[in-house]
Amino acid sequence: MSESSVARQHLPSVAEITKLQVDTVAAWHEGPIENLYEGFLELVCRQHEFNYRLWHEEDIARSPSADDEKIAEVKRAIDKLNQARNDMIEKLDDAITEVLQTLHIEPATDAPVNTETSGSAIDRLSIMSLRLYHYREQLERDDADAEHRNKVAARIDLCQQQHADLSLSLQQLLDDIFDAKKRHKTYRQMKMYNDPSLNPEIYNA
Repeated sequence: MSESSVARQHLPSVAEITKLQVDTVAAWHEGPIENLYEGFLELVCRQHEFNYRLWHEEDIARSPSADDEKIAEVKRAIDKLNQARNDMIEKLDDAITEVLQTLHIEPATDAPVNTETSGSAIDRLSIMSLRLYHYREQLERDDADAEHRNKVAARIDLCQQQHADLSLSLQQLLDDIFDAKKRHKTYRQMKMYNDPSLNPEIYNA
C-alpha cells in the first residue's frame, strides 16, 4: 500500500473537503453557522467560516447606502476576519505536517516544493464554493433578464471547471506529498498591518 493510500486513513479526501464547503455554504444561508465536524474537517470548516463571513462583510462594504461610519466598522471586521482566515490556512498546513510526522514520511531534501501549499488550495476551494453559490443565486433572481442569466450561466460553467481543476490538482499534490515525492511546508503569513509593533500608523500614534 502506498503512503498516499495510508494518508487517506488520516486525512479526508479532497472530495470530502469540497462537499463540506458546498454543503455548509447552503446550510449557513438557511440557518445558524455551525461546525459539526471533527479532526481535520473541523479545521477545514473553521477556515471556511471565516471566508463565509468575509464574503458578506465585503458585500456590505460596497453597499451604496453604507455611510463612512459603517464602512469603517466593516473594514475593521474584514481585517480581523482576513487575519483569522490566514491563521487557519497555517493551521491546516500544520495539521498536515503532524500527520506526515506521525507516519514518518520524509521526502528527499531535493524533492520539489509546490508553489502553493495544500492549506492555500483548500482556501481557494472555499472561496470558489462561495462564488458558485452566489452565482447560482443570481441565476434564480426573478428580476433578471435573459442577458443577465446567460452571463451568469457562462460564469458558473467556468467556475465549475476551475473548481474541478483545482480539486484534482490538490488531490494530486497531497498524493505526491504523502508518497514523499514533494516536500510540504507551512509558510507563515507574518502579516504586519495588525501588529501594533510593526504597523507605523499604529505605533506612531
